[in-house]
Amino acid sequence: MAQTKPRVRIAPSPTGEPHVGTAYIALFNYLFARKNEGTFVLRIEDTDATRSTREYEEKVLDALKWCGLEWDEGPDVGGEYGPYRQSERKDIYRPYVDRIVEAGHGFKCFCTPERLDEMRAAQRAAGKPPKYDGHCLHLSAEEVTSRVDAGEPHVVRMKIPEEGVCKFTDAVYGEVEIPWDAVDMQVLLKADGMPTYHMANVVDDHLMKITHVARGEEWLASVPKHILIYRYLGLEPPVFMHLSLMRNADKSKLSKRKNPTSIPFYAGLGYLPEALMNFLGLFFIQIAEGEELLDMDELIARFDTGNLSKAGAIFDIQKLDWLNGRWLREKLSEDDFLARVRDWAMHGDRLTQGLRLAQSRVQKFGELPDLTGFLLKSDLGLTPAHFEGLKKIELADCVEIITEVAPALEALTEWNAETIEAELRAVSDKMDRKLRVFLPPLFVAMSGSARSLPLFDSMAILGRAAVRQRLKDAREVLQASLAA
Repeated sequence: MAQTKPRVRIAPSPTGEPHVGTAYIALFNYLFARKNEGTFVLRIEDTDATRSTREYEEKVLDALKWCGLEWDEGPDVGGEYGPYRQSERKDIYRPYVDRIVEAGHGFKCFCTPERLDEMRAAQRAAGKPPKYDGHCLHLSAEEVTSRVDAGEPHVVRMKIPEEGVCKFTDAVYGEVEIPWDAVDMQVLLKADGMPTYHMANVVDDHLMKITHVARGEEWLASVPKHILIYRYLGLEPPVFMHLSLMRNADKSKLSKRKNPTSIPFYAGLGYLPEALMNFLGLFFIQIAEGEELLDMDELIARFDTGNLSKAGAIFDIQKLDWLNGRWLREKLSEDDFLARVRDWAMHGDRLTQGLRLAQSRVQKFGELPDLTGFLLKSDLGLTPAHFEGLKKIELADCVEIITEVAPALEALTEWNAETIEAELRAVSDKMDRKLRVFLPPLFVAMSGSARSLPLFDSMAILGRAAVRQRLKDAREVLQASLAA
């Protein structure tokens, strides 16, 4: 019998800025599909209704398209197995959950959030990992029916074997064993009728005929839950492939709190998508020294899952810089270079917006580079001296303001001048500081100058990722000065 051509997928959650880790996993799946004449599917996993937004979905799609990745099926291109947004598939999952419950492999749980919080706190206090204690596991059928009929909120959880281990083969890690007592009684269906990630993930992969699931190693511990769901439903699981996490140079997990992680951030700094894909693709192939510069076709040709390593993929920014420089010098013609520069300067329409804001603030065009240049800079070169010239505020106060502002802006669901202004005014009131004292350190952190374009508009133009990084840079400069 002829071997079935592989079907793989990337399934991002639209809950924040598109992460380079998403591009890393997406690239692997893309290369795998193209190397094996398979199908590359994009599915939006938006079961988290409180955090998922259509705005973030558009950013994810735009970022992956910028990377040069094209999917064969997805929410924007359609396909035989749609819809490709989980929020549009809500009615599909319930029958599968019912099958699990009717077969005795799942149960309704009426525990309140308060009880669950108290349970987990007690477990942590006892030095135990928090997991569901089975409180509702043995309720009688009569009691369950009575409580459901009374309209009592409940979720559906899966049962877990009480002893033994889950054994499975991972294409990267080989034979894996995880004790069943380390696996939680996972919620399958939430009280609002939406499935959890785990339930929707399995059902969608089955219905979309996904043959290989390639994802980050952080999901390795979830495989037993997924295998059980497949088993409870009488379905054949796919081949699992867990890729090493992307890490910083110090081996810590790549995190936006430590370093820039969003794809738009790197696009805004002027990295070429080809260079970023080249950089990420080197984690999946074997090369000799001097063979580093590879385009997508060359990455596909050299791709071999037999070369995958369990060692961490180090996000070495210096190597990315080196590769990007080589792409600029060796791969672009003069005309291509000029066209790319124009596209970069207009990234997110930032130059046009900046020039509009600058019109009322200049007397001659020659002043524009100093006034608007910060919108295009990759590094402002901040020093304590930039802040020392501010009136009526000490360096320690600048640190305090920036420290309070960073998480407040991070929590904004909408990013525009109006929401930024409202949030900054709220933080100013909370800190009991007048705006004329509160805002100047932020002007400097964003532009490197106390005289600049309007702050709220500038932050909106720069974008969430750039603002996050500039606040982080400013805080580090100030803290280092205070510690000296």
